[in-house]
This record gives sequence, structure tokens and C-alpha cells, in this order.
Amino acid sequence: MTTSIDFPPDSLAQSLAYAPRELAFGTSGRRGLVADLSQLEVYLNARAELDYLLALPRAKGGIVAGDSFYLAHDLRPSSVAPVAVAGGRGGLAQAIHRAVSDAGLRAVNLGAIPTPALAAYALARGAGSMMVTGSHIPFDRNGYKTNTAIGELMKTDEAPIAARVAAWRDALMRQPASVSAFDARGMLRGAGPDLPRVNPAGAREYRQRYADFFGSAALAGLRVLVYQHSAVGRELLVETLEALGAEVTPTGRSEIFVPIDTEAIDESTLAGLQALAEAQSRAGHRFDALVSTDGDSDRPLLVGLEYGSDGAVSARFFGGDLVGMVVAESLEADAVVVPISCNDAITRGRLAAVLEPRTRIGSPYVIAGMLEARGRGCQRVCGWEANGGFLTATDFLHGDRLLPALPTRDAFLPLFSVLAQMKSRGLRMAELFEALPRRYSRAGLLRDFPRARSLQILAACAEGKEPSPSIESFFSADCGFGALVGRDYTDGLRLQFSNGDVAHLRPSGNAEELRLYAVADSQARADEIIRLGLAEPDGILHRLARAFG
Repeated sequence: MTTSIDFPPDSLAQSLAYAPRELAFGTSGRRGLVADLSQLEVYLNARAELDYLLALPRAKGGIVAGDSFYLAHDLRPSSVAPVAVAGGRGGLAQAIHRAVSDAGLRAVNLGAIPTPALAAYALARGAGSMMVTGSHIPFDRNGYKTNTAIGELMKTDEAPIAARVAAWRDALMRQPASVSAFDARGMLRGAGPDLPRVNPAGAREYRQRYADFFGSAALAGLRVLVYQHSAVGRELLVETLEALGAEVTPTGRSEIFVPIDTEAIDESTLAGLQALAEAQSRAGHRFDALVSTDGDSDRPLLVGLEYGSDGAVSARFFGGDLVGMVVAESLEADAVVVPISCNDAITRGRLAAVLEPRTRIGSPYVIAGMLEARGRGCQRVCGWEANGGFLTATDFLHGDRLLPALPTRDAFLPLFSVLAQMKSRGLRMAELFEALPRRYSRAGLLRDFPRARSLQILAACAEGKEPSPSIESFFSADCGFGALVGRDYTDGLRLQFSNGDVAHLRPSGNAEELRLYAVADSQARADEIIRLGLAEPDGILHRLARAFG
């Protein structure tokens, strides 16, 4: 990497009062600590990606100077303003707006809307877009995600973009500090550009997308509790549920960012959601479901509520991999794509016949699999991730109602689909999911777990090696595991045991976290695997880290 000593004395690089930290691609999009996200760093990466899109042909998602280019952001304070606790870093949206304008494009601000709402609006117009969001990861992190004019950036796009990033970094750092748009802190001089006035059409079209497909009476008679927290789609979710006929009560709104990871709903989070329902119950209100999304509203959170005769509330979380199965069956998909981390119930039910090869984890891999299926002539292609984000690669027609393709994670479709099926079939949520093969999953994670340590653990347990002690000594009979009968290295390490248990280890692609996915023949056993894995201080993952990390 080029250092500041390689630049002229009067250069921006020589004037910087901090050591720049390069922003890297994660599983999907770019993520980093807000304290490291100078507007300079965000700008140069965004300019490189815009240059790449401008060089692509239209058929491959390219854009042309003078085009409209659409922007949106989540509700993290750092998305649109400097944050004192992050050393004054932040204002990512302003840096990206400047990059878009400098690239000769017309920036259109769709405001604070869900990531899939931005994508749907831009894709319908054959335009590119950028969403400023840290998604579900903690408050001290943020980032952004770029879409071409036909969909998400793919993993094959990252290498050519990286070359452009290096060129932009060199050019900006070599520029004389006296004429640079950035100061010694890497922030735009002055207050930076104002964001354009918000165009509300993006939110309006996204709401109409589901009103048109499901109809105004799809959820009539259902009572839904919406946990709003700091999700960017919190108002739009309430409005759209009401447009579909549901009786909606919002709760839990927060002006402080709450990092909800729908892939790893732990006992304390579920207890908090149950407490919200219990408070409503004491006031005489009962609901058919509690729903929410993560921070940028591309991943659903779905909780079934049961009430005792005394008014006591029982809350049950339904994971995204099972939610995806319910949705895909209702859409009558002829090809489905899921990553290796999803519940293997899909291999045992009606969808097994249309299941494509399971992919690595991340929406770009799922999208690549969907495109392959569509290229073979499949007409009703969809996919989803364990976090519940649901993707469609083709249009879906139900009677005379059309759902246009949206090949990016979406939270609203799976929420509305499950609720609509509850209404039309007269079932409680638990009854709807009981029709699926009896395999149960849970996910959890260790936070602040260095990625390097995670990779050391995986390397020690790699195929062809036999660690000492063996991996079986950690996932032992004393912990309820059967004999180890299979290992899958598609993404991380997925261990399969003779009693049907599955334990899957994988470093997060977006944060310093080590994730554990569990699948078993009962929910209690899946929960137990996660507890055994994450327990402090001597859970399985901690012992693996001490042995191999």
C-alpha cells in the first residue's frame, strides 16, 4: 500500500492528521467503523464504483453521464451527519452525493427509505443507485451499497472496481492540499453539500407494489403489532400493512439506533419483544403477529404470538430460512436458490425438486444462482437467506396481479406473504409453519471476535488436516452430538452429525463476529447447540479459539 512518504510535501496525503484506513467490500456492500469512515474514503470508493458503472454497457447495468442516479439512507445518525462519538466522522450521504455530482450524474434523493425500495425504484427506471446503510451491524459501524442499473454489484465486479479505487486514491492523495476538497481530517471543507430535496416517489411506489399484488383486503381482520425501533421502513411498514387491510399498532419506536440482526435473535431480544406484546395484552389488546425489520428494512423479523386464558403471552420467533420456504411455496416457484447456511428442511419437502445448488453466504451469490436458473429457462425464480431477506429474479403473476422482479433482499414480501396465508387459510402462524418438514434452526454469534482468529480456527480444521485435539472433542457426545459424518466447506465449516444435528461456523463478512448456525430435529436442540456454542467463558467456540485461534 502506498504511504504518505511517497507523495509530494504539499500533497493532501502529507497534510492528513490521521492514518487512513481503507474501506473494503463485505458480504454485500462496503462496511467499516464510523471512526474510520472519512468522507474522503467514502468519496474515493464511490467515485471508483461510479466510474466502473459508467464504463459498463447498458446491457450489463451500465449508466451514462447525465443520467438520474438515485440515493437513499437509513436512520443511523452517521448516515447524514458527523457524529461526535465517532471523532466527528459521518455524513456518508453527503460524500456520496458529491461523488455522484462530480461524476456528471444527476443525484435524486429518495430520502430515508428501505434498501429494497430504493432498488425497486431505480431498477424500474434502468438507473443506478447507492444506499447509505450499515444494515443490521452495530451503531459504531456504517457503510453503503451500490446497485447497477440491472441489480446488485456482483463478486466478479469487485476486482475491476478495486483497480479504480487505487487510481482514485492515488490521484486524490497526490493533489495539493491547498486545492483539495478535503481537509486534514479527510472531511469535506465547510459543511459539505446539502442533500437534494427528498423525492417521496420511492416510498410511494414501494407501498403500491404490495398493495397492487396482495390487494386491499389481503390482511383484513388481522391485528399486527409492529416493532418500529430505528428501522428505516418503520412508518412505511405500518402504512403498507394498513393498505392491505390489517389493524396495526406500532410500538417500541426508538430515536437511538438499535442493531437488530434477524439472523441471530437471541433469548434476550425475544424476551424484549414478548414484553412489548405483554404490555399491550395488559391494556386489553391481542395480536396475530409481531413484525419488524432490521435497520435498512431488507430483512424481516416475524414473531408468532399465543395467549393463555390468563392473558399471558408466548412469543415464538420464526427464522428467515423457514419463512422463505413458506413464501416460495405460495409463489409456486420453479427454481429456488439458498445459501449453505439455510435450514436443510428445504431438502426434505416440496421445494426439494426445484432446489438449485446451495451457494456461499451473501446476496451476490444467491443472485448469481438465480440468474443461472433463469438462464436455463426457469420462469418463477426466487431465493432467500437465513436472515429472511427474500429475492425474486423473475416476475410472479398471481391471477391478474403482477409482482415485478426485485433481485435484492426484501423484508416486506415475506412478512406480507406469511400474514396473507394466515388470513386466507384461517391458520395461526405456528400452524402455518407446522406444515413444513420438522427441522428447526437457530443462529447466534460472538461479537467483537477478530476475523483473523475465526480464520485460524477454520484453517486448523480444514479438509485434509486433523487438528489436535480433534474437532469431535469439542462437538462431543457429552454435549449431545452424534458421530461426525460430514463436513462442508462451501462457506465456513458446516459439521453434520449422525443424530441429525448440524453446527456451522462462519466469520461474518461485515463485522468482527463469529457466527454459529444450528439445525436439529427439535427447536429445543437447535437452541441448545447455540447455547453450548456461545456460552461464556467455556462454550465450544471459546474453547476452539483457545485451541486453534
